Amino acid sequence: MPAVLYNQLIKNQNYSQNEQNILNALEEILITRDVKTVFQPIVSLLDGNIFGYEALSRGPQGSMLERPDNLFAAAEKFNKLWELEFLCRSKAFTRLKGLAKDKMLFINVDPNIINDERFKKGATLEMLPTYDIDVSNIIFEITEKNSIDDYKSFRKVLDHYTSQGYKIAIDDTGSGYSGLKLLAETRPQFIKIDMDLVRNIDKDVLKQALMKAFQEFSIVTNMKIIAEGIETIDELNTLIQIGITYGQGYLLQRPAPEFLEINPLIKDNILQKNKEKKQEAFHTPLTMPIGEISRRDPGFPEQVTGCTVLDYFSKNPNLMGIPLLQGDVPVGLLMKNKFLAHLATQYGVAVYMNRSVGSLMDNNALIVDYDMPLEQVSKLAIARYEDSLYDYIIVTQKGKYYGVITVRQLLEKTTQLEINRAKHSNPLSGLPGNILIEEKLHQVIESEEPYSVLYFDLDNFKAYNDIYGFDNGDKILCMTAQIIQSQLKDAKMTDVFVGHIGGDDFIAVLRNVDIVSLCQTIIDYFDVRIRGFYTEIDQKLGYIVAKNRHGVEENFPIVSLSIAVVTSSGKKIRNPADIGEAASAVKKKCKLVWRSCYCID
Repeated sequence: MPAVLYNQLIKNQNYSQNEQNILNALEEILITRDVKTVFQPIVSLLDGNIFGYEALSRGPQGSMLERPDNLFAAAEKFNKLWELEFLCRSKAFTRLKGLAKDKMLFINVDPNIINDERFKKGATLEMLPTYDIDVSNIIFEITEKNSIDDYKSFRKVLDHYTSQGYKIAIDDTGSGYSGLKLLAETRPQFIKIDMDLVRNIDKDVLKQALMKAFQEFSIVTNMKIIAEGIETIDELNTLIQIGITYGQGYLLQRPAPEFLEINPLIKDNILQKNKEKKQEAFHTPLTMPIGEISRRDPGFPEQVTGCTVLDYFSKNPNLMGIPLLQGDVPVGLLMKNKFLAHLATQYGVAVYMNRSVGSLMDNNALIVDYDMPLEQVSKLAIARYEDSLYDYIIVTQKGKYYGVITVRQLLEKTTQLEINRAKHSNPLSGLPGNILIEEKLHQVIESEEPYSVLYFDLDNFKAYNDIYGFDNGDKILCMTAQIIQSQLKDAKMTDVFVGHIGGDDFIAVLRNVDIVSLCQTIIDYFDVRIRGFYTEIDQKLGYIVAKNRHGVEENFPIVSLSIAVVTSSGKKIRNPADIGEAASAVKKKCKLVWRSCYCID
């Protein structure tokens, strides 16, 4: 329909004076291209670096359509969404000369225009070369607040764009009525959590639980989480503790016409909190960094020709794939079987041998960071589609290509670590055994931060075993382990380690806690529960009669608990042996007391 006729038709409708004024203002904006673009950074909550920027549009300053919600609501009402979005996108692109090539650009897209023929025909793709923008740097951000009627068709359209190299982000997750169905049907690369779920998350345990669920979901599905609307330092710190990858909000940086960095103090806070988190976390071998078992295969530039790739595979018959790079950054993966399948088509050799293989690569290959734990990588690997289940996994370090992992390596190492973990854990209590205990002690010593080590020992336990049997003795050991763990948990300590040295000896490693109160509480619980393991007669007597080491009968009191505490305060502790030596001296003091007690060095 001609534009003049269309506009006349619009004006002939029965609009109120206010609606007509809004329509006139909107048309004026479209004609004069009077929108302003501002950019808000999206920040890595792992290192404080800028991951990308979201392009945001504003109407004429001081006008009724200055606010973006009013502007786009008007465009939707008067069927001008395509015209407005195209204008905002083109205005944003004209400002990108100052954007670094490794930064992502998030472009807002209303679901209602996804199916628009003008959008489908690649209007955005045609603009990119003009502004020297790579398609792999563009992320379409789709809001969840609008309903989608036909998910099947919508998914096909999204697949069309992702096949071209675009990435998809679902905006405002948690605020709309389509909910998880939109995530399940669209399978985006990024999930932007609505600011309502972020607001005061440090004070709201329900919001924390929801955010943790999203984080676990993101690990399994390889969808990165972006928390929106971060406005306080406590919200930021809570998100870091949960493990959210990216953040956005006024605390990090407000929208601005320029591509701004974040406040250096905020970046220092992010680095410090991640350092503390890493020191607090005690990883078993199962959570070892994936980079430690990666293979250092060479990477190839994205422009490499099919002839070169075929020659490489021919000379290295055991290799099944190659990572493709832009500079030092991986952008995709080309597996050998898929490459050869393309060559086997009627014109495959003629088309691909002397041309770049970049068009054949998988743009959504699984790419993980060097420090990502093996367990998380395993979850991501098995969550892939069946046709890519056995594809290589690319490993990066500080954003640059590092190496690859095969699924076979992953399975072999996971099995080995599971066996090692079982081998180094106590079979009775399930607590870490001596090797893991020593590893933890090395860790706290190297951290150079204050800590306390608690050694737990049962007195008169051998005599109990002789009279009541090893079965009942094992029950006492399990009860002791349970009391120690539950009381440490009730004390709400985040950095705590409990191990089983062997027999009736346990150990706990703690930081900054009221040791006196904790030890007394553990003893109180133990003394109450231990009596339940004796007959009523022995309880009344307060002892049992058993033979000592020399075969002479002796009265042995009811089993008691001794806790020897070694602190790092005022000592030069160089290794776990120094801790053991200090603990031995404290234990001797405990043994002088014929009841449950604790001694602090």
